[in-house]
This record gives sequence, C-alpha cells and structure tokens, in this order.
Amino acid sequence: MEAYLDNSATTKCSRRAADIMMRVLMEDYGNPSSLHGMGMKAEDEIKLAKKKIAKTLKALEKEIIFTSGGTESNNLAIFGSVEANKRMGDHIITTAVEHASVLQPMQRLEELGYRVTYLPVDASGMVLLDSLEGALDEETILVSMMHVNNEIGTIEPIEAASKLIQKKAAHALFHVDAIQSYGKLEVCPKRMGVDLLSVSGHKIHAPKGVGFLYIRDKSKIKPALYGGGQQKGLRPGTENVPAIAALGEAAAECAGHLTSNAGAMYALRDSFISEAEKIPGVTINGAKGRDAAPHIVSVSVEGVKSEVLLHSLEEAGVYVSAGSACSSNKQSVSSTLAAIGLKRELLDATVRFSFCPSTTEEEVEYALRQMAEIIPFRRKFTRK
Repeated sequence: MEAYLDNSATTKCSRRAADIMMRVLMEDYGNPSSLHGMGMKAEDEIKLAKKKIAKTLKALEKEIIFTSGGTESNNLAIFGSVEANKRMGDHIITTAVEHASVLQPMQRLEELGYRVTYLPVDASGMVLLDSLEGALDEETILVSMMHVNNEIGTIEPIEAASKLIQKKAAHALFHVDAIQSYGKLEVCPKRMGVDLLSVSGHKIHAPKGVGFLYIRDKSKIKPALYGGGQQKGLRPGTENVPAIAALGEAAAECAGHLTSNAGAMYALRDSFISEAEKIPGVTINGAKGRDAAPHIVSVSVEGVKSEVLLHSLEEAGVYVSAGSACSSNKQSVSSTLAAIGLKRELLDATVRFSFCPSTTEEEVEYALRQMAEIIPFRRKFTRK
C-alpha cells in the first residue's frame, strides 16, 4: 500500500483541470495577444479563468494577475509594492515564520537599505499582535504575513492584523501569502482587509508553474518585468493559457466543496494527531484544533532525524516532507521551528504530514501503523 501525505508540497492535478489543460494545448492553442479568431479563443480562456477565480475571492476580475506560481506572486507583491511606494517610507514588516519566497526578498531589501522588522510568534506559531502594533510607524509601507504556515499549519490572525495596520499605518499595503490556505479555508481579501494576496496552482490540484496575485483595485504596484504589455503591464509575457485555464477550473472545484473538504480533512487531522501522540517520543507542533489549517500536521520525533524518518517511511510507501532541512545542511535549519522555540534536538527531527480532500482514512491508518513500527526501532539505535 502507498500513502501520499505530502500534499502541501504538491497535489495531484485534478482530472477536470488536466482535461481542460490538454484541450487548450491541443485545440485552443492560439496566442491570446493575436487579433484573429484563434487568439480570441485563447483570450477567452484567460477571461473565463479570471472570472472563476474572482468569484472564489468575491473580487473583481481585473484584480487577478496570473504568474508562474507562489514564489513569483510573493516576489511581485513585495518588490512591486515597495518600488511603487518607496517615497512614502523605508520600513517593512514581516514575520519570523514566513516562507523563503518572502524571507529572502526581505533580506534583499535590507541589503538595499530598507528597514525590515521580523515579528516574533508564540510557541504555537501565532504572530504576536502586540509586536505588530509596536512596530507599525509612519514610515511603514508594507506588511507581509502568511495566512497558514506551510510547515506547522498555524492560521495567522490576518483580520486582526489588518485592523492594526489601518489604525496605525493606513497608507501601508498588506500582503498575505495564502499559498497554503486558498482552497482549504475561506479567503476573502476585501473582508480580511488584504491588498495583495498570493496563490500557487499546484497546491490546489492545478498544474505546476502557474499561480496568481490578487491586487486590490487602486493599490500601487510596479512590475518586475518589462516588455509586451500583457496583464496591464504588471506581468508581461505571453500567458500560459493551458495552465491558467486549468487553474481556473481547479479553483472553482475547491470553492465548490470548501466546507465539506475542510471538514473531512479536519477529521483526518484530529484522528492522526490523537493516534500519533500515543507513540513514544512524538510531539505535535503548531496550533491546536481549528486554530490550525485542516491539512497540515508537523511531527517531531525525539531521537530520530527527519531525513532518517522520511526515508524509512518512504521505504514503506508513505510520502512526507522534512520539517526542516536535512541534517547535512545545518545552515538551513527551519526558521519556523526555531521561532516557535522547538528544542534544539528536534529541529532536525521533524517531518510534515499533509492531506488533501482525496486522502483516505486507510492511508492515514497505514501511515500511523508504519510510524508505530519505525519510530521505536529507529530510536533504539540512537546514540545517547
């Protein structure tokens, strides 16, 4: 038996999304910038995808810009908004638990002379709002905060953060990395008070290499690329029409079953945690209950390196991710695990299990049985 429990890394493309992608590849393959009929058909596919996605966000179609995925969306949001608003200030705020596609742009901005504040989190990974309130000032031009942490699944207080930003730095733009929340939780940027929101297609059963950035109407942002003028000049270049069409369909599918899918995944998560905690040496990281996303569980195992556990599970047909870089690369210890104060010996002894709507109880039960056998065996040979 196999159990694919690495859905936060990537999901299997849905059949409907794959079928649409293939049809566009083979039939509606015109360049959407061309003025003839084939070009117009391709352009219609982009318009339809925008319509589907905008509906899921309760947003305007013109507020959707297609990208190559989450990393590009995050980079465009960060660099584009800072460049457009640099005359208003030089201060940026983010958190200590962001994805590398946010943290590394922040480090680059520091090299360019910007002041970046990294907000701390509590032991569950929740951003400390008092720190945000204290950090906001008249020079703040951007706040970037993820919605769901990609490693431990904690849901961050986005709406509360937005209210603080509006109160203390109303001119600042608020960017949210929703790559692990979109398609699993309700995401409504206007209600949440969000100006910029990043999404990646392959996390929601669309193909790899496509995503989008929501840009609230009238938000000032500059492009990172020039030439061509597509997508209002904000993301020029010929659009990846087949992948965009598939993304629109995948987004609609997720939105159509959002509540039931979340309920099913929460049930799996609760059951998994309950049984995993019975295994000696196992610790569950992150927020509990509904303060965490339905699909992510971070598991630390005392005395078993993450790389060892990952490959031992792989041999049994269970596929997961390391919760931090493998022990051979000490320079890349997870900033998230360090920020929540995880014990030093657990920083490279953590793996992530992640579900999707098609994950079955049988897969979860099989993974737990393998863990119950593998972990005691591996711990027995750990040097004291």
